[in-house]
Amino acid sequence: MPVADLLEDFGDSLAATDEAMTDVMIEDQKLDAFERGYQAGWEDSTKAQADSAERISEDFARNLRDLSFTYQEAFAGIIAGMEPMMRQIVEVVLPQIAKDTLAERVAGILMQEIAAHGHQPVELVIAPESAEALRAILPDDPTMPTEIREDSSLAEGQVQLALGTSIEREIDLQEVLGAIATAVEGFFQETSQSLKETA
Repeated sequence: MPVADLLEDFGDSLAATDEAMTDVMIEDQKLDAFERGYQAGWEDSTKAQADSAERISEDFARNLRDLSFTYQEAFAGIIAGMEPMMRQIVEVVLPQIAKDTLAERVAGILMQEIAAHGHQPVELVIAPESAEALRAILPDDPTMPTEIREDSSLAEGQVQLALGTSIEREIDLQEVLGAIATAVEGFFQETSQSLKETA
């Protein structure tokens, strides 16, 4: 008699129980695995989003710093390039323009005064360097006697104008040029100081 016949066979009932238990356990395991996977995915997504936001913020801040630095460098370069040119304009070009246009300015002011107050004797006191240009441009009008008197105490660009006995005007292009030079100098000093403070 074989040994297998002596022993009770639990195989059929165990197979049925294992199969029933296995289906329930598998479903629980699937559900548990889904929950763990879902939770891990959610945590990974939240962490990735936080990391991405932090990285974007850092990149944005770095780009802003770089832009600010680039702007400051570009502005400083422009100012450094402009300064010699502006000084040349103030020191050479504007005085020449003032010299070349002084006679026209004086004639224009004189015509305005005559239009407002009528023909009266005119006296112009001017620096000797500017007298010839003024004589050349003023009209020779017998109804408006004009005297041009040279005064070496006046600087080039300074003119004193008298119309009759009541109207007196003074033109001082040197003062205007000086004010422009002071303004330009102040601008470059202030800008230089501002660039040092923001560097």
